[in-house]
Amino acid sequence: MTEITNPGEKKMALVSGRAHPELAEQIAAELGNEVLPSSAYTFANGETYVRFNESVRGKDAFVIQSHPAPINDALMEQLIMIDSLKRASARSITVVSPFYPYARQDKKHKGREPISARLVADLYKTAGADRLMSVDLHTAQIQGFFDGPVDHLMAIPLLAEHVASKVDASNVTVVSPDTGRVRVAEQWAELLGGAPLAFVHKTRDINVPNQAVSKTVVGDIKGRTCVLIDDMIDTGGTIAGAVKVLKDNGAKDVIIAATHAVFSEPAAERLSQCGASEVVVTNTLPLRPEQKFENLTVLSIAPLLARAIKEVFDEGSVTSLFDGRSN
Repeated sequence: MTEITNPGEKKMALVSGRAHPELAEQIAAELGNEVLPSSAYTFANGETYVRFNESVRGKDAFVIQSHPAPINDALMEQLIMIDSLKRASARSITVVSPFYPYARQDKKHKGREPISARLVADLYKTAGADRLMSVDLHTAQIQGFFDGPVDHLMAIPLLAEHVASKVDASNVTVVSPDTGRVRVAEQWAELLGGAPLAFVHKTRDINVPNQAVSKTVVGDIKGRTCVLIDDMIDTGGTIAGAVKVLKDNGAKDVIIAATHAVFSEPAAERLSQCGASEVVVTNTLPLRPEQKFENLTVLSIAPLLARAIKEVFDEGSVTSLFDGRSN
């Protein structure tokens, strides 16, 4: 049988939305590549227009978009970019959403509620995405919402490496903000040399968004440096309350570490005044000047995303970036 072969090499297309172009440029620099030029603007009635200025035919496209407020605008722009790539005959389309939109709405708490995280996955697939890449999903079950490969990258090693350089490993306790994050806290503890664990008991009214009350702490924290970990910080009320509980129960110092700095008002004020010596986050989301404060440290997630993109493009293994876990 005679076959027709294509001697050409695979080509990568990095495309970016307007939500966080700095991160896309950092990823491109790590890869030794450039972000594909595009024209994007918003009509007077709010509609989004996107057109890529160069051909993407036959290329493996990676659609980079962060999802800060207003999250719906960023999500819709990304969906339009995916549709544009599909109609322009891209060979494959990988969604790169460092902060997965609507991740907190991953289950039903009561009747007649949506599972919006699943809806977002369906929208990505319908628009034309073949693969999904994200960092520190709110819950691992979100991977099952997307009908295709999902690369769930973990920022814990990056954050833990920074924290380890600042603390005495023999006097550290890793603190989960609630019982639901204890498994993640165990990963932290391992990376910090087998540090003991503690967790803060809190209550939450499912009828009131962005509000939880930290009540007490379970674990040995007296006289120790506490590393308080979470996947995201929104308004900062829960995490600031947890710092107070830790301090009231004898913690020597508290360092907050979280992947996604949502930082809705009044997060910056709360975090700067909560008593934590440092707040460490990554740049999965852009931060405006008013969202920054003196004891904030922002680490770049670009090297991790760039390595994952390179492995996917080269058809290599992304598992090594999970720190040995199939999260």
